[in-house]
Amino acid sequence: MARLGDRNEEKIPLWRDERFIKIAFQLAVLAIVLVIAFVLFNNALTALRIQGRQFNFNFLRNEAGFNIGESILPYQPQDRYYWALIIGLVNTFRVILAGFVLTTVVGVIAGVASFSNNWLLRKISLVYVELIRNTPLLLQLFVWYFGVILALSGTGETATQLLNAIYISKRQGGGIFIPWPASTPLTWISFGLLIASAIAAFVIWKWRIRIMEEQGASGKPQAIALAIIGIVSLLLLLFGLNWQVPQASEVAGAVTGGLRMSLEYAAVLLGLVFYTGAFIAEIVRAGIQSVSKGQWEAGKALGLQQGLLMRLVVFPQALRVIIPSLNSQYMNLAKNSSLALAIGYPDVYSTAQTTFNQTGRPLEVFIIIALTYLIINLIISTVMNTLNQAVQLKER
Repeated sequence: MARLGDRNEEKIPLWRDERFIKIAFQLAVLAIVLVIAFVLFNNALTALRIQGRQFNFNFLRNEAGFNIGESILPYQPQDRYYWALIIGLVNTFRVILAGFVLTTVVGVIAGVASFSNNWLLRKISLVYVELIRNTPLLLQLFVWYFGVILALSGTGETATQLLNAIYISKRQGGGIFIPWPASTPLTWISFGLLIASAIAAFVIWKWRIRIMEEQGASGKPQAIALAIIGIVSLLLLLFGLNWQVPQASEVAGAVTGGLRMSLEYAAVLLGLVFYTGAFIAEIVRAGIQSVSKGQWEAGKALGLQQGLLMRLVVFPQALRVIIPSLNSQYMNLAKNSSLALAIGYPDVYSTAQTTFNQTGRPLEVFIIIALTYLIINLIISTVMNTLNQAVQLKER
């Protein structure tokens, strides 16, 4: 009779090994996908040869010959197609990067407001989330552009003033003008001091938490230091940055000073921010609800007020649930920015479509666009996965 140890030492046949079966199945699927992609690509090349064309990207070095309505980099119609696509990509990054910051702020505020003791704040958050999440983004972009921004911009002869600091003008070269720091040496020095103050405040805050936990100290000296840093930072923010407030010019409808945003850029940014912010608000609400009820009760037992309880106890724990879901919403914001074409903002997709229409190179242009959005989303995913690992609990 064979012993039990001999049976365990018997080698499992390869075709019955579960690990081998999983790997073989994945390789088979990959091979099928590659074969299908090769067949489709080869068919596309055959169709191009029948039409007397070749697959190449040499057209990118040809003269573009079209205008781009908005650019922070120098551009002329005589520039090449590749430079026009870069200009569109920069415009896309302007929307995406600003959108990440603003939509996070809007989403967090709306998500936290859903737990407020104030009835009005809770209902406003509820109405905002339900209304925005259940209407199409394209419709919201049209509402922001035609129903809000153009409606507030008045006639081309006069600029509309809001809050004595914001101007909206739809004349040639107009847009939305908001207060903005002037580019002076004092401004840059103050900006550098603000960054240094933020770093110092973070270090002191971590130091205060550590000595309070390890030594049972009161942390009062560190709290005083943080208060001093806060006052200095506030003074630098208000007076050191040399804020430039827009002013109406003598020319009809013209505005000088401040930061100018085109009407199209403002509409795209507002639409994406409030649309994505509604989804982030639900993510924040779910993350906060995932924190156990005992943590809430423990914070209340320590005498923490609602605001401190949320900031010090609940929200840091909720981040472990919130951040993974934020990854998807940030990627959606990046992809949804292509809808800027609908209201005339010259992003990379809009520029690529004009390039395609003029060159008749659909395959090459759409490969460029697909790779562009793929790389952008891979970068977002990598950054968010790194951040997610940083906030997860480290098990021993």
